[in-house]
Amino acid sequence: MEIVIITGMSGAGKSAAVNVFEDLGFNCVDNMPPVLISKFIEVCSSAGTKFDRLAMVVDMRTGILFNDLFDEIIKFRQSGVNIKILFLEASDEALIKRYKETRRRHPLIKSEGSLIGAVKAEREKLSSVRAISDYVIDTSFLKTKNLRDQIVQKFSSSETALQITIISFGQKYGPQLDVDMQFDVRCLPNPFYISELKQQTGMDSDVYDYVFGFNSAKEYYRRIIDLVTMLLPQFCYEGKTNLTIGFCCTGGKHRSVAFALKLGEDLRAKGYSVTVIHRDIDK
Repeated sequence: MEIVIITGMSGAGKSAAVNVFEDLGFNCVDNMPPVLISKFIEVCSSAGTKFDRLAMVVDMRTGILFNDLFDEIIKFRQSGVNIKILFLEASDEALIKRYKETRRRHPLIKSEGSLIGAVKAEREKLSSVRAISDYVIDTSFLKTKNLRDQIVQKFSSSETALQITIISFGQKYGPQLDVDMQFDVRCLPNPFYISELKQQTGMDSDVYDYVFGFNSAKEYYRRIIDLVTMLLPQFCYEGKTNLTIGFCCTGGKHRSVAFALKLGEDLRAKGYSVTVIHRDIDK
């Protein structure tokens, strides 16, 4: 299990950070009291691989309970738990400006009496946790996209950085509106007109072999896989976390299914996380 604790200065970008972790496939919890971390990990561990990546925001909003975070981290590390600490900070000037712009209430302002005093007190209280953090990011001059890029670079892998969905569908049943890239394979010979193949689908080897038995299909697919594999690293670099590739034919049962199936297999072999959906295969 991979566990990340997101902490740091109030107003430094923890809310934006947790959104990135959700896109990377982490199960996220905001405003987690340190005393409940071990119990939460225990519950998720018993649930199996569904919760194999956890991210928790722990900060001063928990009040006096936050004081237990340092001891909890040390305890986890001594017991061999794979836990990383991401600490977000910013200059006093940047934090004060952000609070004035958003008009939000600093969690320590009641006890410290002023925003400046609250920021300084929080920085002092967080110093011990900052000292043992695995990653420290200063967001004073970072845009949200820049913060996202840094988090993706540090916490994503080829398997998790980009979640790819490949969907086959029949154009006669309507378009698939959410595709980022779409390839029309209606230009290829149609197994529908072969009597022994008509009732089968692209999932069946006879249909699959028929579709890719033509040089035109082989060449078309070769150009598609070259284009897609060239673009995927660029999507990852730009911070894209979800990509949908569509294949359409007339009925969504034969040619588009075979192409979607083959691309899914080839991209998985390259280490990408791929889900293949055949929208109209049963129609």
